[in-house]
Amino acid sequence: MEVILYISVAIIAVAFFILVVYITRTLRSLQMTLTSVSHTLDGLEKQLQGVTSETTSLLQKTNVLAEDLQQKSESLNGVVSAVKEVGRSVQKFNHSVDRIADRVTSQMNEQEEKISQVVQWGNVALEIRDRFRARKKQPTQVEQPIVVPNEREADPQPKKPERKRSRSRSYDGA
Repeated sequence: MEVILYISVAIIAVAFFILVVYITRTLRSLQMTLTSVSHTLDGLEKQLQGVTSETTSLLQKTNVLAEDLQQKSESLNGVVSAVKEVGRSVQKFNHSVDRIADRVTSQMNEQEEKISQVVQWGNVALEIRDRFRARKKQPTQVEQPIVVPNEREADPQPKKPERKRSRSRSYDGA
């Protein structure tokens, strides 16, 4: 029985040795895996530091751009205000031109009779000139008397001279 005992101990020792060999292989494999994971984590840490520095730089540039945009927006507000003032000035100018045109029209209406008399006297002067020239060209013809109308003999309703009035009030910015 002793032999069986020695054989059993020898089998247990061999089994224990095989177990130790396989556990050693497993632990070495685990060590290589952990080393690889460690190197991967080191690389990730370096990349994360790079991303962090780039993010910080990008954030600073974004802040600078935001400040620049704010300044330009404020200066643009001044330009918009100036354009509004120009628009008001143009409206005031148009209103002034309208008032002047209305005054001229009303004064023309008031002076219409005088204008018609001036036109009649102008026609008489032209007729006298034409007859004078005709008399110089043909001295043998008998002259007809020139009739000069006075205010009472003139037409009761003299013809109004035709007026063309064009006034554009549109502003198209060109």
